[in-house]
Amino acid sequence: MDVEIDLSNTIIETQRLVLRPWLESYLDDLYEYASVEGVGEMAGWPHHKSIEESRNILHLFIADKNVLAVVFKENNKVIGSLGLHYSWANEEHEYKNLKIKEIGYVLSKDYWGMGLMPEAVSAVIKFCFDKLNLNALTVGHFVENMQSRRVIEKCGFKIYKKSEYYSEQLKNSFQDIKYILIR
Repeated sequence: MDVEIDLSNTIIETQRLVLRPWLESYLDDLYEYASVEGVGEMAGWPHHKSIEESRNILHLFIADKNVLAVVFKENNKVIGSLGLHYSWANEEHEYKNLKIKEIGYVLSKDYWGMGLMPEAVSAVIKFCFDKLNLNALTVGHFVENMQSRRVIEKCGFKIYKKSEYYSEQLKNSFQDIKYILIR
């Protein structure tokens, strides 16, 4: 079952990262990573073509209260986002009574391959189970997105099914793999 969450007062700290609510002052960092071709497309949205597009997304993040900025401690720079969203598992009979959310994330291309996203996702899993008292989390990736696959597997998720996902923003269908992690 879907549950309402509000991350607007949430701060999660790891060894190298701080996950915190979005601020207006993060706009330039958001645009810097979201405007790089191939970053958003791995998550189902087109890369940003203007700072105004990033501003609109930033305002959505702030208003929706379900996406955290991923801040790299070493330089205090926002290098990605991690959100908790409505899960596909709410439509599955066997999971409909579980309190469940879908994890979605994106990371600046400049920081790929450093183990930062598994660090962030692991901390959010602990937060979701210990503080939000969720029963399960889901996540997914496009079949071609091997970076996300490695993050998901490192964090202990198990494959649930392969399916097709239609991205309205990209106007294209993708083969994806859906995973679940039960507390």
